[in-house]
Amino acid sequence: MDLVLCHRTADFDTLGAAVGIVRLQPGTRIVLCGGAHPAVRNFLALYRNEYPLIECRAVNADKLRSITVVDAQKRELLGNAAEWLEQPDLRVVVIDHHLDVTCDIGADRVELEPVGATTTLIAEKLQKQQLQLSVSEATVMALGIHVDTGSLTYDHTTVRDAAALTWLMDQGANQQAIADYIEPGFSSALQELLGQALETLQSQSVHGYRVSWVLLQTPSYTPGLSSLASELMVLSESESLLLSNLYKTRSSGKDRLTVIARSRLEGVDLNQLLQPLGGGGHPQAAAVTLKTPNPEFVLTQLVEDLILQIPLPPTAQDLMSSPVRTIRPEVTINQAQRILLRYGHSGLSIVNAEDELVGIISRRDLDLALHHGFGHAPVKGYMKAPVRTITPTTHLPDIERLMVTYDIGRLPVVEKGQLVGIVTRTDILRQLHQQKQPPAKLGQQRVQTSIQTRLQTLLSPALQEILTHAAAAAEQQGWQLYLVGGAVRDLLLLTAGQSPDLKEFDLVVDGMHTREHQGAGVALARSLHHAHPDTQLQIYGQFQTAALIWGQASPLGSFAVDIATARSEFYPYPAANPEVAASSIRQDLYRRDFTINALAIRLTRRASQQSQPGELLDFFGGLVDLEQRLIRVLHPNSFIEDPTRIFRAVRFATRLQFTIEAQTEAYIRHAIASGIYQQTWGGNGKVPALQSRLKAELRLIFKSDHWPQALKLIADLGALQCIHPQLKIDRHWWRQVRLALRWWTCLDPQATTIHQWTLILEVLLTALANGKAGQVAATLNLPETSQQRLGRFSPVRQTLHQQLPLLPRPSQIYQTLQTYDLPLLILVAIRSPAEVRRQIWWYLSRGAIAKPLLNGKDLIQLGYRPGPHFKEILAAILAATLDGDLQTREAAIQFVGDRFPPGTLQR
Repeated sequence: MDLVLCHRTADFDTLGAAVGIVRLQPGTRIVLCGGAHPAVRNFLALYRNEYPLIECRAVNADKLRSITVVDAQKRELLGNAAEWLEQPDLRVVVIDHHLDVTCDIGADRVELEPVGATTTLIAEKLQKQQLQLSVSEATVMALGIHVDTGSLTYDHTTVRDAAALTWLMDQGANQQAIADYIEPGFSSALQELLGQALETLQSQSVHGYRVSWVLLQTPSYTPGLSSLASELMVLSESESLLLSNLYKTRSSGKDRLTVIARSRLEGVDLNQLLQPLGGGGHPQAAAVTLKTPNPEFVLTQLVEDLILQIPLPPTAQDLMSSPVRTIRPEVTINQAQRILLRYGHSGLSIVNAEDELVGIISRRDLDLALHHGFGHAPVKGYMKAPVRTITPTTHLPDIERLMVTYDIGRLPVVEKGQLVGIVTRTDILRQLHQQKQPPAKLGQQRVQTSIQTRLQTLLSPALQEILTHAAAAAEQQGWQLYLVGGAVRDLLLLTAGQSPDLKEFDLVVDGMHTREHQGAGVALARSLHHAHPDTQLQIYGQFQTAALIWGQASPLGSFAVDIATARSEFYPYPAANPEVAASSIRQDLYRRDFTINALAIRLTRRASQQSQPGELLDFFGGLVDLEQRLIRVLHPNSFIEDPTRIFRAVRFATRLQFTIEAQTEAYIRHAIASGIYQQTWGGNGKVPALQSRLKAELRLIFKSDHWPQALKLIADLGALQCIHPQLKIDRHWWRQVRLALRWWTCLDPQATTIHQWTLILEVLLTALANGKAGQVAATLNLPETSQQRLGRFSPVRQTLHQQLPLLPRPSQIYQTLQTYDLPLLILVAIRSPAEVRRQIWWYLSRGAIAKPLLNGKDLIQLGYRPGPHFKEILAAILAATLDGDLQTREAAIQFVGDRFPPGTLQR
C-alpha cells in the first residue's frame, strides 16, 4: 500500500498536494492525519468521493510500501500516523516548501523548494510529465495555491506559483468553486464578531508599528476566522494581529483556544511564534488550536513574544541623504534652478545666516516661478514655510505617516536646530522595496546566511583581522564602516569550495553624524597604519582617500586597503575629474558605475538598531544582476561623464563572462554617437578620463587573458574612438598583433624590453596614420620609452622600407638595424612587406645575437695593443662573419692580420 499523508488540521495546500501525488503515483491513498480546516471540511462534504481518501483506522501498517508526506516535516504534525514511519523497508519521501523548519522525519528523500505552496511543486511535476487532470483534481490543487499564497499576494509568492496556477486553470479548475471556498462571504456570525472585536481590540505602538490583539469567546467554533483576522487588520490599521477565539468543542464540550496570527512586518516569523504550541504556517500567516485552562495568559505571552520579534525599523539617520544642499533666502530663482540641474536634486533647503532652516523649495515651485518670468526674484517669495521636520531618531513608520498625511515629498532632518540631512520619498520607497525583496539567489545558492559568517569563512585570518581592527576603530569614533565594490562582488560570486583571489579592500567610512566626518577616511587609515607599521601609507587629500599598501614580502603579499570618506561627486564637464564632497554611504554608492559594484557590507554595528555587523546594502538591484550575469550602469549619463566606464563595462563583462545589459549598451552607443568625446578633446585642456584613467583601464584589459574578446567588444561598440576618432582595427590588425606577440614571446621570453599590455597597446596605436600614434601615446601618459618609440615609428618604418630592400649583404642589414630596440623593430616588421619582415626577423633572431669569432683577449695575444681600434677590428670581424666570409677562428686571425697589420696600428 502507498500512502500520502496530509498534516493535522489539513488545509487546501496539503490536500491539493496530496491529490497531485495520487495522479503522479496511481493507486496511492490519501490520509488526513487529524481533522481539517472548516473550509476544507465543507469542500470535502461535496467532493470527498472524487479523491481516494482512507481513514487512519483502515490502514494496515504491515502492508505499507511507501509514504509521501506533503506540506509538513515534523512528526508531531502527523498525529498517530507518525508511528507508521517506523515500519521496516518503508520508502519515505517528504515534499514541502517551508525552508525554515528542521525536518525530524527520517526520509529517504526530502524535496524542499522556496515556493509559495507545496502544491506548486506537485503541479510542476505533473506538467513536466504532461499528465492531464480532472476538473476536481485541478480545482483542489488551484485552491491549495490560492490559499497558501493569498491568491498570489503574499510576500513568499513566487513566479513559479503563478505559472503553476495558470497551468491548473488550463486544466479546467472550477473558478466558481475556488471563489466560493476562498471567500465564502462574511456571515452574520462573523459580522457580529467583527463588531465585538473592534470594541475589545487592544493595541500597542512598537517602534512605530501598530500591534493588536483580541480574545473572542463563542459557544462553538466559528468558521471563517481567517477572513475576520484579515478584515480586522485592515480596519485597525495594524501591522501585526493576534486574533484568539475561545470556544467549546461539540463532541466533548471542552474549551479550545484558536489563535489566528497575521503580520505585514519583515523580520516577524509567526510560524516560529506558534510552533512551540503545536501550530505553524508561514512567517506572516500562522494559526494554532490548543487546550488551555488560561487563555488570557497564553494570549498575553504570545503578545510579549511577538513584540520581542519586531525589529527596530530604520531611522531617519539611516535613511537620510547628507550633507544637504542649502541656499540662502536671497538666492534667485535662476540660481536655484542651476544648482538643481548641477546636482540632480528635486528640491533645496533654505537656511538663514545662522544656518537655521527657514523654508524649502521644490523643482515644481521653481518651474512655476520661471514660467511666470520671475527668474530674477529671490526664492524666499516662493519657498514653503514653516517646514515640517523630523529628528535623526524618527522611525521609518512615523516618517511614512508624515509623508502620507501631509503629502510631503521631503522631510528635513534637524538636530539641535541644525539641518543634518533630508529624507525623500525616493529614500522611503527604496527602503521599502529592499525590505520586500526575496532572498537573492546566486547560482544554486541563496544569500540567506549571515554575510558576516561568509566573510569569516572565505577570508584568511589576516584579512579578517584587518577588517575587525578597522571596524573597531570606526565604532570608537561613532562612524559606520563598509566594505564596498569589487571585493563584495567577488565574495558573493564565490561558490562552495572556491577561494577568493583578493588583491585589495575598498573601505568607505560614513561619519555624517559626527564632527570629524570630513577627514574620517584619512583618520581611519592613520589608525590602521599605526597598527600595521610595516605598511606604506599614502594620502590623497583632494579626494578624501588614503591607502595602506603591504609589500610583496609581507604575509599578505602585495595587498592594499583603500579607505575613503563617503562622498558624492559632480563632473564639471565630460571626462573631467569629479568634484567631491563628504556625504553618506547611500550617496557614495549612488555615484558608482555599475550595480554589481554598488554593493556594500556593513562592518560595524548600527547604533540605532543595536544590530550586528554583516548587513548587505543593495540599493540598485546588484544582487539580481549578479544572478542574471548582467553589467548594468547606474546612470544614463554615466558614460558621458566618464568614458572609461565603457572600458570598465567591457572588462567586467569579459572577465566575469557577463553580458552588458541592453539599455546599458544603448547608453554606450548614444554617448559615442553624440560626439561628446571629440568636443571634449577640443574644449578642455585636461581630460583625465581620456588620459590617465583611460590608460589604467587599457592596462588592466591588455594584461588579462581575455583581452582579445574585450578589444573585439570595444571595437564593436565603436569605443575605439575614445582613444582616437580615427582609430579602427580590421582582420589585418589581428594578424599583425598575433605576429607581434609571437615574436615578442620568442625573442624576449622574460619581458625585459616591454610588457605585454604595452606592446598590444602600441600595436593598436600604430593603426593610426600620419604619425598620430606618438600624440595619442603622450595624451595617454604612456611610459616615456613608448612615447618616443611611437613618435619615431612612422619615419623609421618609411626609412627601413626604402633602405632594407637595397641592402644585399647581411652585415649591411645588421649595421642599419642595430640602432633600434626590439619593440620598435617588431612594430615595424608586422606592418612591413614580407621581404622587409624577413630581413628584420633575420636580424633579431640571428644577427643581433651574433658574436665576433675573436674577442679583445685574442687581439692582445696576437700582439695588438688595446685601444679604440679594437672596436673597429671586432666590427669588421663580425661583418665578415655575418656575410659568410669568415667561418673559423683561424680564418678570422688571418683576416685580422691581412686587414689590420700590427705595425700599422702601433703607436
